[in-house]
Amino acid sequence: MTWLELNRDQVVELLWQHLLLAVPAVLISVVVAVVLGRVAYRWPRAGTVVLGFASLLYSVPALPLLIVIPVLLSIPLRSETNLVIALAVYGTALLAGTAADAFRSVDTRVREAAEAMGYSPRGIFWRVDLPLSLPVLVSGIRVVTVSSVSLVTIGALVGISSLGSLLTDGFQRDIREEVLTGVVLTMVLAVVLDLLVVTAGALLTPWQRSARTRTKAAA
Repeated sequence: MTWLELNRDQVVELLWQHLLLAVPAVLISVVVAVVLGRVAYRWPRAGTVVLGFASLLYSVPALPLLIVIPVLLSIPLRSETNLVIALAVYGTALLAGTAADAFRSVDTRVREAAEAMGYSPRGIFWRVDLPLSLPVLVSGIRVVTVSSVSLVTIGALVGISSLGSLLTDGFQRDIREEVLTGVVLTMVLAVVLDLLVVTAGALLTPWQRSARTRTKAAA
C-alpha cells in the first residue's frame, strides 16, 4: 500500500483544517480591505497613509509576524486564531490598494445619475459603487485567496496543523510521498477556491456576461 492510502484519514483531517484556516482569513481580509479601500477613495489624503501602512505590513516576514501577534494580543503562539489573524493582516495589506482602485474604476457618471435619482450615500455604496467595483475587486480577492492558502502552510513551523504539517514531517523523516501529497493538495485547494471566487464573481456581475454576449453577437 502507498503512504497516502495508509494515512488517508490524517490527510483528510489536515486538508479540512487547512481550509478552516484559509477561508476565514480571506473573508476577514475582504471586509477590512473594502473598508480601507473605501476610505482611501473617499479621503485621498487619509488613503495615502492607510495604503502606505498596508504596504508596510505586507513587507513584514510571515514567521516573525506569527510570533509578534501572540505577544501583542496575549493569545497562544500555536493557536489557530494567531494564524488566521496573521493571514488576515497579509490579505488586507495585499487587497486594500486593489479595493481603492476598484472604487476608482466606477464611472462617475453612474454615481451622478444615482444621486440625481435620490440615492443616499449609503444607497450609492451598496447599489452602485460596490456592485460595479466587483470585477476589479474579484481579481484582487483571487490573489489573496491563493496567497492565503499557500501561507497557511507556514503555520506548521510553529505547530499549527495544516497541510503544511505534511511538508515539515515529510522533510524531517525523508518521506517524499508525504511531502508531495502536501504540495499537490495545497495547489489543488488553491485552484478550487480560486475557481469558486471566479464563479461567485460571475454570478454577482450578470451584466458582464450580457455585455460579452452582445460583443460576440456583434462580432
